[in-house]
Amino acid sequence: MKKLRYKVNKISDYKWEIPKGQIEGMRVPCIIFANENLLIKADQDNALEQVVNVATLPGVVKASFAMPDIHWGYGFPIGGVAAMDMETGVISPGGVGFDISCGVRLIKTNLTKSDIKPKMEQLVYELNRNIPKGVGVGGKLRLSRDELSKLVTQGVDWAIKKGYGWNEDRLYVENRGRMPEANPDKVSYKALKRGQGQVGTLGAGNHYLEIQVVDQIYDKKIADVFGLEKDQVAVMIHCGSRGFGHQVCSDYIEVMRRVVAREGYKLPDRQLGCAPINSKEGKDYYQAMSCAANYALTNRHVLGHWMRQCFERVFKKSAEKLGMNLIYDVSHNIAKFEKHKVDGKEKMLCIHRKGATRAFGPGHPDLPEKYSPYGQPVIIGGTMGTASYLLIGTEKSMEESFGSTCHGAGRVMSRTRARKTIRGDALKRELESSGIKIMTDSMSGLAEEAPKAYKDVNEIVDVTQNAGISTKIVKLKPLAVLKG
Repeated sequence: MKKLRYKVNKISDYKWEIPKGQIEGMRVPCIIFANENLLIKADQDNALEQVVNVATLPGVVKASFAMPDIHWGYGFPIGGVAAMDMETGVISPGGVGFDISCGVRLIKTNLTKSDIKPKMEQLVYELNRNIPKGVGVGGKLRLSRDELSKLVTQGVDWAIKKGYGWNEDRLYVENRGRMPEANPDKVSYKALKRGQGQVGTLGAGNHYLEIQVVDQIYDKKIADVFGLEKDQVAVMIHCGSRGFGHQVCSDYIEVMRRVVAREGYKLPDRQLGCAPINSKEGKDYYQAMSCAANYALTNRHVLGHWMRQCFERVFKKSAEKLGMNLIYDVSHNIAKFEKHKVDGKEKMLCIHRKGATRAFGPGHPDLPEKYSPYGQPVIIGGTMGTASYLLIGTEKSMEESFGSTCHGAGRVMSRTRARKTIRGDALKRELESSGIKIMTDSMSGLAEEAPKAYKDVNEIVDVTQNAGISTKIVKLKPLAVLKG
């Protein structure tokens, strides 16, 4: 194998270790779930440097983890996971990211590809008319400060009370659609101001609403539990907390810089700014982050409601008759207090997942009763021209990665480089010639998200399967994509 920047021990074809001692201050080793090709790409991207840096943080437990979709991020790599001891550990905004609680929602239908094909133009037009998208674009909701405070406190429950979505939806959202620690008093005026007009908006960048078709089934028994079969149509929504979450992160990065100086932390990268979990600043950030998480969960929920309405208008049937049940909604930029076994003893930890998806195994108390015997649904979004996956968490993920797996394909090309080397209009023609309808407000934004700007999602998912930290159930291919 090509020489890497750090010493790397091969544990298996899909698991590698960077031992302690690679840089001064490493407290734990690093574990990277990858094949040889993806490991080399992570090294070329300098993402391994960030994995090593995370291993220096106070109170980090067991290892600094990296998923196969790892790439360079702010402080933590995107695709990074780190567990912190509640007494001695820290919480870091860089370990969550700017788009707090960015995640994916998957809704099934009882339509087939042949059912939807004659209506595709009309459906895409209707979705484009009713789903606000684009950089800085406001939504159809404009909330007062008091109403926004209720939303960020109550999460999806707020939306359901207002008539958005179904009562049963909350059962299939991570944390039942609400992080109870949310406290709007810990959120700045600027963040609240930015959040007032963006509820129910898709945004831009790598966010999308995608009409998909089940292309392949790997486990029919569990696919039946999800209500999915070959050629069935589903809808995936990928977005997060918009300007609200971005501002919360920005505000607390400044706070953490002062804390680092006060605590005398010696960090290899100032972007790892952090605070003791039990400090005032650590508690404040967690409460503000929880507000942003509730905002993101509600944002996807409202978008899901409007999407159902679009299908109703086009197919002249109720969403219930169209079988538009929520399969699951899961975040992949979050820090959470969770119980995990460490050295055989159950312990409460603060788990940072940045560009990584929770993947709890069978029987976990946080799972909906319907899924408990099988494991948590894991939704992995791909790229416009490739595929997405529905997997489940495993017992091994609980043992090996604190119940975590990958979140997507992972970039190999910066957005700037993609814009310089790919023409959005040519990409649109290419995708549409392959049968994928594209609706976008920005050709340069489309170019940024070209499939060639990302790693191969099939390779990423195969690594997680072979490493045992999640199991493939269904593969979905895109039929139509809405992007900002």
